[in-house]
Amino acid sequence: MKDLDQCPCAGINLDKLVQPTILALLAREDLHGYGLVQKITEYPMFAGDKPDPTGVYRFLKILEQRGLVTAEWELADSGPPKKVYKITAEGIECLERWIVTLDEYRRSIDTLLSGARSTLEFFHHNDRKKR
Repeated sequence: MKDLDQCPCAGINLDKLVQPTILALLAREDLHGYGLVQKITEYPMFAGDKPDPTGVYRFLKILEQRGLVTAEWELADSGPPKKVYKITAEGIECLERWIVTLDEYRRSIDTLLSGARSTLEFFHHNDRKKR
């Protein structure tokens, strides 16, 4: 049997969910990139695994270019300045659309799961009969 640890079936390939996660976090509070990476790690779908910071910054740049977030440099009393990200009105609209889309995905996934479970039940039942 092939190693399934790196297969999307293991739940490790959830890149598409990074964007709504970032928007949801920024809707709560303004954050710098490192803070976002830390907060994303706390989301159950990431199972405590730290997302690739480069990927998060890439998403932030795309979101900024699309006008969904803005960024300002914040000068600290000590240490280097930090780029702090804020969600825009367009970002809130995008997050609202994500909620609708994710609800639709969830309904579709529920249907898929139900069908897959029924199929496996049928498969296992028939497999036992053959033995």
